[in-house]
Amino acid sequence: MSSSEQKRYFSTELLSWYRRHKRDLPWRRSRNPYHIWVSEIMLQQTRVDTVIPYFNRFMDKFPTVEALAEAPEDEVLKAWEGLGYYSRARNLQSAVREVKERYGGVVPDTKEEVSSLKGVGPYTTGAILSIAYNKPEPAVDGNVMRVLSRYFLIEDDIMKGSTRVSMEKLAQELIPEGAAGDFNQALMELGALVCTPKSPSCLTCPVMAHCAGRAAGVEESLPVKTKAKPPRPERRYAVVIEGAAEHAGRVLIRQRPAEGLLARLWELPHAAVPTAPQPRSRAAKAQTRRGPCRAGGASGRGRPRARPGRLAHAGGAYVQPHPLGDGCVCRPPGGSLRAAAARAAAVSLSLGKPRGDGAVRVSERLFTYSECVFRPVIIKKHSPER
Repeated sequence: MSSSEQKRYFSTELLSWYRRHKRDLPWRRSRNPYHIWVSEIMLQQTRVDTVIPYFNRFMDKFPTVEALAEAPEDEVLKAWEGLGYYSRARNLQSAVREVKERYGGVVPDTKEEVSSLKGVGPYTTGAILSIAYNKPEPAVDGNVMRVLSRYFLIEDDIMKGSTRVSMEKLAQELIPEGAAGDFNQALMELGALVCTPKSPSCLTCPVMAHCAGRAAGVEESLPVKTKAKPPRPERRYAVVIEGAAEHAGRVLIRQRPAEGLLARLWELPHAAVPTAPQPRSRAAKAQTRRGPCRAGGASGRGRPRARPGRLAHAGGAYVQPHPLGDGCVCRPPGGSLRAAAARAAAVSLSLGKPRGDGAVRVSERLFTYSECVFRPVIIKKHSPER
């Protein structure tokens, strides 16, 4: 079979299979470019089954470009809560505001205009243009590159930019005339349901008969992909500051800076653990043997009262720290590790000067340090696991 025949067979059979077996997904029920745009942003790094309820709720709350553009950011982030990668939501709202201001609330239909929107890359551009406007633009993501690598036996590293460019060119050549939207979705569907990363279901694949990767017996080793560098582990002291008097039953949390990782989200104050190993006292070793945080002081007798403005617990002071936010207010055992935790918290969070006993004195008010804002909030308490 010639190369052109192989391509024609692939396009025809794949499109026919998709139209018979495609899933009924909420964003496929219309060609509304705004709906398609939102769904594609949500589907980045997220499973379809997870996205469906979020998409439905999001559309109920922000049914139009104007509704999302005019919504307070906090409401948008709340609707996004649980999907993760919150910069996606911020970029989406920023781009939607641009669409409202520059294009009168109508999502543009040219590659140059769509790709210029914040957070919209080549794949999302291709998806919007092909699915909403049926324009013959490729939409190449990891699923698509896996399918093409196997069917055409492409052994180039898909992590390289040059490989992606060649894949996009190939995908565009495969698009049947007048069926760009269905074909691109068919490629995505095949990669998600049949040509999966591990143990592909080749016997049910509509294009198995002429799959070069399967014929060579290398389908499971494709695509070629350079492994990313492993993440660098980082240990941090988490500090739980429990209030008293009017703030009884509350802990102090802070809002992250407006830029950077997890921007403007709320968290417990924390500070980096010193990289140099710290000596441990006998009390600290004994506490480690007894397990994680217990409801009591260093002696384990009773629960100490949280005094106004005192550091109740530096979570990282334990070799086996308890889960963050469980409400335990044990005082850390003696030793330099405890002092290091208090010192790190005091210096990094500017909550006050460390005292000799390892506590940090703070005042009961809203704290502002650099770009971080602090406020007391109520948390649900439960007994720590033993």
